[in-house]
Amino acid sequence: MKPTINYKKIIAALCTTVCLGFSALAQDIHFSQFFEAPLLRNPSLAGIYTGDIRVQAVYRDQWNSVTNAYKTGSLNGEYKMPVGKGNDFMTAGLQMLYDEAGTVAWKSTHILPALNFHKSLSTEQNRYLSLGFMGGVVQRSLDRSKMTTNSLYDGLGDGETFASNGYTYFDGAVGMTYNAQLNDNPDNNMFFGLAYHHFNKPKNSFYRTGTVELAPKYVASGGLRFSVTPESYLTLQADYSQQGKYKETVAGALYGIKLGPDLDRPSYTLHGGAFLRWNDALIPVLKMDYAPFAFSLSYDVNISKLKTSSYGRGGFELGVSYIGFLDRDNSSVNAVLCPRF
Repeated sequence: MKPTINYKKIIAALCTTVCLGFSALAQDIHFSQFFEAPLLRNPSLAGIYTGDIRVQAVYRDQWNSVTNAYKTGSLNGEYKMPVGKGNDFMTAGLQMLYDEAGTVAWKSTHILPALNFHKSLSTEQNRYLSLGFMGGVVQRSLDRSKMTTNSLYDGLGDGETFASNGYTYFDGAVGMTYNAQLNDNPDNNMFFGLAYHHFNKPKNSFYRTGTVELAPKYVASGGLRFSVTPESYLTLQADYSQQGKYKETVAGALYGIKLGPDLDRPSYTLHGGAFLRWNDALIPVLKMDYAPFAFSLSYDVNISKLKTSSYGRGGFELGVSYIGFLDRDNSSVNAVLCPRF
């Protein structure tokens, strides 16, 4: 007896793969834990934390249920230093990104240095206006031996005319953020910012004579953190981005509970909450702070039109971060006024 072939599932999977492939080419890489990749949101978010140095890593694995998984990794580092005799600061950062997607092993590698200047607007409270720039090299490639086209069946190769399996371009982004303390409690603060990515409109094509440009992307970001009780606080964050005809809105909240005898320096802080990527995914998140480290885990529950083919599955993300002081001029004690969130 011959096995029954479910053509509907095969066609749905193929259509999903094609749609995801075109979507990946048209839109920037994104993370559900966008708060763990601040430079990808806005280069002027570099340095907005309590500490001298921050290192963050996020790994994402997506769409295993319908096609070869999209595997994406982000690593960023920042070093914040005082400038002049006032309360101004400068942050130097580096954003590195790796992405591999689909059957043809579509790969992207980004190496993007960043520089952010924080201008103090008050001598009594944290109020900063930050202007950041980020720019560097992006390399893209694919494995042509894994391509399947009609020409291959006719013995004519893959039918594509581009000369090489990869190309490189320079990319740039600029952003501005306002970061402020809400009241007398320095732990209660907020930020909002605007960023303009790909302002140089780099060529984005394997065909060297191609005129395809990477569409600029606009990102509006905001965050609010405030105490609920002496032992707990709530963190709200949201991003809205638009790149060409594609728009994305993601927002949510994490509720944190401090554990330990000293609430100013808790042994642990446990966070739980959820984010929503509009018309796409519901994202439950768990996070644990164990100073100076933090660990976070999230999972996308697909609620888009593709949920039938993906069986509601999306992708998981794992985040790890480190925030520390170098005790430069006793900075861990004297950092009363500094950009933070």
